[in-house]
Amino acid sequence: MNILIVEDESAAVKRLQKLLAEIDPAIRTAGITDTIAGTVAWLEANEAPDLAFFDVQLADGDSFQVFAKMAVGCPVIFTTAYDAHALKAFKVNAIDYLLKPLKREDLVEALERFGKVRAVRDHSALAHKAEQEKPIATPIKRFLIRYGEHFRVVEPDGIAYIHSLEKNTFLRTKEGRDLLLDESLDRLEKQLDPEKFFRINRQVIVQFHSIKELLAYSKSRVKVIMEPPYGEDAIVSSERSAEFKRWLAG
Repeated sequence: MNILIVEDESAAVKRLQKLLAEIDPAIRTAGITDTIAGTVAWLEANEAPDLAFFDVQLADGDSFQVFAKMAVGCPVIFTTAYDAHALKAFKVNAIDYLLKPLKREDLVEALERFGKVRAVRDHSALAHKAEQEKPIATPIKRFLIRYGEHFRVVEPDGIAYIHSLEKNTFLRTKEGRDLLLDESLDRLEKQLDPEKFFRINRQVIVQFHSIKELLAYSKSRVKVIMEPPYGEDAIVSSERSAEFKRWLAG
């Protein structure tokens, strides 16, 4: 079986490919795209795959826009970090929706459902909906994080900050523990409560209550001292400094 993966996070692509290889070694990745335009171009230039996995939120917009631009000639399974209730309007137009981080058992069920249906769905309603509005993103309520054979639920109030390191994203708890996340800072910035969280630069999203001290820095910037310590200088970028000060003031 040949599949197309539409996903702009390399870690998510690798995880999906790993899970698929474990489930069925005969599954082959025919293509990987990470933008709306790139996906349309790939579908126009290549024979339709047996199945496609579409991430909902790409770097350049919602992947639903692909269906507004063309007829997608293969069944689709959507993956998303958004709550399932925000996508109920689209459910009938796809084989399945899988919430991130992807779970093996959910993927197995989706592939079994695909095996039973194995037919091209009518995406016309989906395309029309995509033209009218985007899915409503509500602030994420909690994180379910797996480490080894264990799972941990982290409430937003238990987060000190979220930071990137060597192309990986980590959630640091108030106890000072780093937990690996599948999502990028760009994605998480859109999902977190803007009253509690602020992205101060390309590497860090800070939680309001983890701010211990603020220091004046060069070029009207602000240095943020956090608890637990970040370990490096957490400097609010110049373009975000004014907005950061407004956020602090409520």
